[in-house]
Amino acid sequence: MEARRHFSHREGRIREMDAKTRERYSRQILFAEIGEEGQERLRASSVVVVGCGALGTAAANLLARAGVGRLRIVDRDFVEDSNLQRQTLFEEADAREALPKAVAAERRLRSINSDVCVEGVVADLAPDNAASLLEGFPLLLDGTDNFETRLLLNDYAVANGVPWIYAAVVASYGVTMTIRPGLTACLACLVEKEDSAGAVATAGLEGSPALGAAAGAEPTCDTVGVLGAAAGVIASLEAAAAIRLLLGKPAPAEGQLTSCDVWTGRFQSVRVARRDDCRACARREFHYLEGRAQPHLTLCGRDSVQIHERRRSLDLRELGGRLAAGGSEVRQNEFLLRFRVPPYEITVFADGRAVIKGTRDPAVARSLYARYIGA
Repeated sequence: MEARRHFSHREGRIREMDAKTRERYSRQILFAEIGEEGQERLRASSVVVVGCGALGTAAANLLARAGVGRLRIVDRDFVEDSNLQRQTLFEEADAREALPKAVAAERRLRSINSDVCVEGVVADLAPDNAASLLEGFPLLLDGTDNFETRLLLNDYAVANGVPWIYAAVVASYGVTMTIRPGLTACLACLVEKEDSAGAVATAGLEGSPALGAAAGAEPTCDTVGVLGAAAGVIASLEAAAAIRLLLGKPAPAEGQLTSCDVWTGRFQSVRVARRDDCRACARREFHYLEGRAQPHLTLCGRDSVQIHERRRSLDLRELGGRLAAGGSEVRQNEFLLRFRVPPYEITVFADGRAVIKGTRDPAVARSLYARYIGA
């Protein structure tokens, strides 16, 4: 609650910069496009970063250091050793403790800049919690790893007239686009297509592997890897665009999809036109926000299936005791519980979610969930 109290106080009356705070931001204040007035505006602003992987950690780090007054970081996952190569807010201790990424990011960012209110929220963005997680923030940043969540973000943003910044990365390649509802194309304009029967499908763009990867049509980070440098470049472009929007200075490249390949050094921008038949921004049909397009089971990479049981809550201490009494080796902290049923590894969250690692078969995952956690 400390972070929320701190920001609540600042919402009433923003503290003027003292000499120490002014020195912290002095090199940014010297940049003519920001100045002292712009810095004060950043300190009074707020952003939600949805997803705290390679893109989310890098973008959140840049915004916290820039002095954005309030950051909320929403993520469903926990830190693993394989994250440390590119997810810049995490350390080996976070992986050993299997800390939720949102919690680890909050702790690190608070230690980086105490002038910023940081709130980590361990949650899976979904239709039934989108409003509570995103409402009241004037800008949304994409740090997610799947198109279902991105299109949910897009639906929320278009429905509520909130700007957001799309970003994706895989291998050495990444893309980003600033979306301003009513003024630019939205993500559905970019990636959805409608067949002759009127059914909407998500498709990657030819020649854009990061888009295709996110949509499941191309190799993903789990199959072809990802360079931290690629994530860093895209997150930097995303953070720069965010700062411009927060300062009321829209980027000249709005409405353009910017891509880069850090291995070949190729950068490209392509203008994306608004579609007159777009499901979201033209017809205002918000399938993802209404829950009509969000699957109950989500394949989340690493040979894993995520099970959503959001209408139940679990007593992790009681569950851990029961599993240990049955002979399972259990590891847990205040946020999650993990145990093995060879060859599977099951991670359970207090909100009823579970990640079953070692299978891509939803039926197997469901069976394991019902057997060890309960139907």
